[in-house]
Amino acid sequence: MDKQKEKQTKTKSVDWGKFFSYYRPYRGMFAADLIVAALSATIALVIPLIVRYITGTVIYYEPAQALNTVLKLAAVMAALIALDFCCSYFITYWGHMMGAKIERDMRHEIFEHLQKLSFTFYDNQKTGQLMSRVTNDLFDITELLHHGPEDLLISVVKFVGAFIILLKINWRLGLAAFALIPVMACYAYFYNGKMRRAYKTNRARIADVNAQIEDSLSGIRVVKSFAGEGVEIEKFDRGNEKFVESKRNTYRYMAGYNSGLNAMTNLITVIVVVAAALLITRGQFAASDLVVFVLYISTFTDPVKKLVSFTEQFQSGMSGYDRFREVMDIMPDIEDKPDAVDLTDVRGDITFDHVTFHYEGIQENVLQNLSLHVKAGEYVALVGTSGVGKSTLCSLIPRFYDVTEGAVLFDGKDVRDIHLKSLRRNIGIVQQDVYLFAGSVLENIRYGKPDASREEIIEAAKNANAHDFIMELPEGYETDIGQRGVKLSGGQKQRLSLARVFLKNPPVLIFDEATSALDNESERVVQESLEHLAKNRTTFVIAHRLSTIRNAQKILVLTEEGIAEAGTHEELLRKKGVYEKLYRMQFGDGET
Repeated sequence: MDKQKEKQTKTKSVDWGKFFSYYRPYRGMFAADLIVAALSATIALVIPLIVRYITGTVIYYEPAQALNTVLKLAAVMAALIALDFCCSYFITYWGHMMGAKIERDMRHEIFEHLQKLSFTFYDNQKTGQLMSRVTNDLFDITELLHHGPEDLLISVVKFVGAFIILLKINWRLGLAAFALIPVMACYAYFYNGKMRRAYKTNRARIADVNAQIEDSLSGIRVVKSFAGEGVEIEKFDRGNEKFVESKRNTYRYMAGYNSGLNAMTNLITVIVVVAAALLITRGQFAASDLVVFVLYISTFTDPVKKLVSFTEQFQSGMSGYDRFREVMDIMPDIEDKPDAVDLTDVRGDITFDHVTFHYEGIQENVLQNLSLHVKAGEYVALVGTSGVGKSTLCSLIPRFYDVTEGAVLFDGKDVRDIHLKSLRRNIGIVQQDVYLFAGSVLENIRYGKPDASREEIIEAAKNANAHDFIMELPEGYETDIGQRGVKLSGGQKQRLSLARVFLKNPPVLIFDEATSALDNESERVVQESLEHLAKNRTTFVIAHRLSTIRNAQKILVLTEEGIAEAGTHEELLRKKGVYEKLYRMQFGDGET
């Protein structure tokens, strides 16, 4: 997320309608949770009343009658305690289950949203930070969504109920008990803003730590090959220390908040006891009512203490919700138009019509007023030095990025007018840096066509020259290949990626330096597969090794000024231009 978007998001107030909408699918469970919470709070108010009745009335009965009444009231209190146990069980189990389901829904929502965002977004993001938003932040949000309403309801019922009962017992003492509440409210309000900002900073710091861990562990082979463990530990420790510093501010505010409110809560009890003593000496308050009054003071101050802990939970949850909304409020910069169409009768004719492109945040154009027409079924190779826009040019076809000016046409239709799924379903891409998912060989090939049968997968593997080596693996197609295919060689991974594209069977292919990282033997095998796959398909090959594109029908030489040369291998060598120089740099004068 860029800083401007982040700054704009920070100034937004919370959309409470959206916040509470997450309860909508669980209205019944939510209502039941609140009703049971209110019942539990009511029980807490009723039991002291029974105690007051016993100490103020029943003890003056005849001994036999008093014993009988006390036993009956004890049974009633035991029943209330049992009912309160059931209420507590319901709130704890079903309330948490509701929270878990809301967390699931929100995690689905943000993950689905992340799938919609373009390469531009991911170019500026760290995976670990995004993972923190999907995991840590959501847990605290749903804890708030679960505990917040029930804690507030219980606190309000107890506070208001206890206050009314205290006023009925003795209005003077009731007012004395209430005297500090406005001061506590102002005190809490003062610290709330500070705590919320501190919690948000904490989340950013732990996201940085997660990003550092993800980056280091993903590159663990590079770390070890350079004996860089010490460097990584130092980087991690720096981020970890920043997290501790952000926590220091949080705990400073929390300490002031909790200790201040706890002191004032205890002070209420002191004020009530002193006031009660004065009233008793004046004959304005019965000593027998003091026990009950103290019981209700506990019931009266409990909600205040609960609100203290709730505030910490609220700040933690809302800071997480702010970060959640920061991602959700980013609109995809590449999405379907309302009137977008599907591709039908696909030929694979590709046209670049006066295309200009630059990356977000960079004013310099990578491509400038470039025009190119590739006929359906044509095999075109793109060559040139690094940074001239070969990969960028091909990334515009499946709309990984949108053109800055001009248009890219697929079978005569602007790619911006085509449904993204339909467009990308008809394009197969094989990259130099092959990404394989953790799982089996079968699952990775099936990614090209999720509903493919086992027979189709095996056929695709055979076409990619992958079947033989797959059958030599410990469990064949069911072999687990590890994270990113770590258990396979470069050539094997590349052939699996080709099998995936064979299974997809698209009319347009893009090979982005698919063999440049392979040894000669692996390159030969993969090159055969590439040639087989490219037959009768519109094919774009980005090549570093010029030996792999000799058979291309057309070779385009890109420079910073655009397409400098175009022709076959032999034609370009005869021109003795840019291509011929690139070729001589690789092979010298002894090979043509």
